[in-house]
Amino acid sequence: MAGASGLDVGMVGRRVRGYFAPVDRGAGAPVIFDAAVWGRFGVGAAPAPWVDLGWCSGFRRSSGTKVVEVLAGAPAMVAGQVRTQTGAEIGFEFETWGRLQMALAAGSQTMNLLKVAAGATANASGGRAGAAVALGAGSTATSLVVGAAAAAFAVGDLVAVDVDYAGQAGFVGTGVSGAYVRSAAAVGGDVNYVRRVTLNVGRVASIGGGLLGLEVGLPAGVPVAGMQASPMVGFCDREGGSFFAEWSAVFVMDGEQGDRVIFHYPRLQAMQGGSERESALGGGLGRMRLVGAFRALPVVDGNDGESCVSFRSYFPAAR
Repeated sequence: MAGASGLDVGMVGRRVRGYFAPVDRGAGAPVIFDAAVWGRFGVGAAPAPWVDLGWCSGFRRSSGTKVVEVLAGAPAMVAGQVRTQTGAEIGFEFETWGRLQMALAAGSQTMNLLKVAAGATANASGGRAGAAVALGAGSTATSLVVGAAAAAFAVGDLVAVDVDYAGQAGFVGTGVSGAYVRSAAAVGGDVNYVRRVTLNVGRVASIGGGLLGLEVGLPAGVPVAGMQASPMVGFCDREGGSFFAEWSAVFVMDGEQGDRVIFHYPRLQAMQGGSERESALGGGLGRMRLVGAFRALPVVDGNDGESCVSFRSYFPAAR
């Protein structure tokens, strides 16, 4: 039922779906979700540049904001209130595993396990990688022009697509910052280092005519000049390090009555290391989910200049 105000009585929903957008770490610029414009998007068709993270289990959020009273007079009486601290935290479990989900849940630097070169010394996050494959003109986000090198790939292979490491310091990784390089000496001049940490990865779905067709488009879009492709076998994260991943997030819960709640966190960073939770499925099987806990960081609302950490929007059901 709805009251005279047109508001629904109670919010009844089943699951929460999450969406990611990259924060420009160099400029400190998050991606803002305008609920007045995109609030009713289809869960399977998020507006660009938002990327679907899939369903989230056990979604929970909490406020870290502290409110204290202001006393005045003698005897002292409560004359008002002030906020002495503003904060928010969220937590949930990813229903699916993938490069992006691992990077966000771990919060620290994650790496692509590039195929190693012959005779490479063993290393826990992957040894020295073999030579990358140059991309030809006409490559797109879903089709990589590699010419005769296509014979070295098979359908189902993973590829990391990014530029060579050429001594640059600071945030690296096209589209999404995958690491922060303190100095060229720290990475030992590894020409494949950017491809080792990039989130610009894809899976080969077809091969033909010197082209690698990808299952879905590369997160960074059409490859730019100088990008190359490195074959890889999987992903790796680690406990420790100094890098904190940061991302913009939107979480959507649709109500059974046609209403919707959207939680928007312009800046999130993980507040714990990599964690998993197992649930029994029967027959001796179990499901392992990535567990994430995140702290919200502040942004300034352009409407009035106020600092805040999250936004909650509600959309009543159509009548």
